[in-house]
Amino acid sequence: MVGRPGRGLPDCGVSAIEFTSVSPIVPVRDLEIALARYRRLGFDARAYQGPERYGFVDRGSVSIHLTEWADHDPLRTAASVYHYVSDADALYAEWAALDNLDGRLIAPNDRPYGLREFAYIDPDGTAHRVGSPLTR
Repeated sequence: MVGRPGRGLPDCGVSAIEFTSVSPIVPVRDLEIALARYRRLGFDARAYQGPERYGFVDRGSVSIHLTEWADHDPLRTAASVYHYVSDADALYAEWAALDNLDGRLIAPNDRPYGLREFAYIDPDGTAHRVGSPLTR
């Protein structure tokens, strides 16, 4: 087996295409409510202008797609997204200062793998884990 240099992976005939970004598709029960929630969290949010109940939320270089799904059950079909940010404590403070933020916000703590993390679980069950490198 011939491996790709420095990767330890077999050569599968895959070209050297560079991946440039990823956008998770997150299920929501009500698109308009979800878009409004993401706006409150500081994201630019817009609905797809077509026949599907679909939306886009962006903050900086982070992009998430939202899909309204009638059968979505936060206890069975929830998503998880990890956000790397420059300052987890500052973002936590920003989100904690929001009045009536539905869902559950879990305070930051230092993790053994070198990140300062917090979590926000929104009403659609999506777990947003947020981390920044420890500065110690």
